[in-house]
Amino acid sequence: MGIRVGIVGGTGYTGVELLRLLARHPEVELAAITSRGDAGRPVSDMFPSLRGHVDLAFSDPAQAGLERCDAVFFATPNGIAMQQVPALLDAGVKVIDLAADFRLKDEASWEKWYGMPHACPEVLKGAVYGLPEVNREQVRSAQLVANPGCYPTAVQLGFIPLIEAGVVDRASLIADAKSGVSGAGRKAEVHTLFAEAGDNFKAYGVPGHRHLPEIRQGLAAVAGEEVGLTFVPHLTPLIRGIHATLYARLTKDCDLQALFENRYRGERFVDVLPAGSHPETRSVRASNNCRIAVHRPQGGDTVVVLSVIDNLVKGAAGQAVQNMNLMFGFAESCGLELVPVLP
Repeated sequence: MGIRVGIVGGTGYTGVELLRLLARHPEVELAAITSRGDAGRPVSDMFPSLRGHVDLAFSDPAQAGLERCDAVFFATPNGIAMQQVPALLDAGVKVIDLAADFRLKDEASWEKWYGMPHACPEVLKGAVYGLPEVNREQVRSAQLVANPGCYPTAVQLGFIPLIEAGVVDRASLIADAKSGVSGAGRKAEVHTLFAEAGDNFKAYGVPGHRHLPEIRQGLAAVAGEEVGLTFVPHLTPLIRGIHATLYARLTKDCDLQALFENRYRGERFVDVLPAGSHPETRSVRASNNCRIAVHRPQGGDTVVVLSVIDNLVKGAAGQAVQNMNLMFGFAESCGLELVPVLP
């Protein structure tokens, strides 16, 4: 039997990606898509790509009947979900938040990095961090899942095998990551204008990026202790894609290729490439895959891991659907058997 699903905030890139995936999910009935500013407007009017696939109109959140849904996704700016989630949880609804409202367990840390008080800190401890490759069993029984950020997904999947095996210095990890402009959302901002972002490449957030504490928290949970991480994000003239180049210092000799292949054997959405490979962002475009290659340049003591994802799919909407599948007992890959798009 299928489930009724609602989406809060369906007008951004993450929202339309959720719609694209859920519209073809065999176990899902789309019941509501909300937007205060566009209430009454047909979804296919805003997103012609969904014409013939999504027949709903946007509705006002207060009148959408979200409490009657089995699952509700929040594809909203940070700070919105935490205002509405407690009432939905009380109504027995399962919630997947694609923003950052429930990713950080420490209330003070959340308020420091997001610049606002948390509306329901008592809910933080019960939220499950939705990285299935680490927390699969917890996600299965969760009522509230905090969907990981895009950078944190690519970075953590690349570092986790090394940290779990205890073969690298956990105090000196480096993540050099690049993202396409869709990661900034659909809102109009000067730095993502075509004339600004096209034919250009720049780092940003070097003193500290909001995804840094999320990555540290996830890696510390795996390590059993705090980790030292330098994280530098970059904006590239791409629409979709994240490429994370990760560096760590080896403390124990091991077969790195076998380590990664064994860790992700059986993981449908993590593909460890053959030794010597260099994954490209276009190899995962519009798919829920993470492709990884591991290198040891010149046989030295530095490990270089290359990790690529589509920031809107495995980095957002696809991973959210993957979590929904786990929460409702569907096949984990249901609705996500997506062949990457090329060119």
